[in-house]
Amino acid sequence: MPSRLAVIAIDAVRPQLIADFWCSVLGWQVVDEDAEVITIAASDRSWPMIDVVAVPAGKVIKNRLHFDLRADGVSTAEELDRLLTLGARRVDVGQPSDVSWVVLADPEGNEFCLLSRPVQEL
Repeated sequence: MPSRLAVIAIDAVRPQLIADFWCSVLGWQVVDEDAEVITIAASDRSWPMIDVVAVPAGKVIKNRLHFDLRADGVSTAEELDRLLTLGARRVDVGQPSDVSWVVLADPEGNEFCLLSRPVQEL
């Protein structure tokens, strides 16, 4: 049997801020927490989960791995507005100006993308 993606780890100087951000973005909740790691997941605790891990240093270069999100139940424009309200910000990682997605960063600068087509159009 092949491997299964169980947990995605995000390093954070302010893990509570990042856990709260991603819980709001994804509609998830904190399912476990200790001094070093906050684990967030869907309410049914299905995989993958996200571990937000406390680290002493902030992010300094572009992520080598990132999330691609799709709006679900709303337009992409509405979801972009919601993400910006939650604390995301637009970033330039060298993408051409005519790409169909929007590159954003969470409150600590971890990049992610909002894809142009919502889930309902797939």
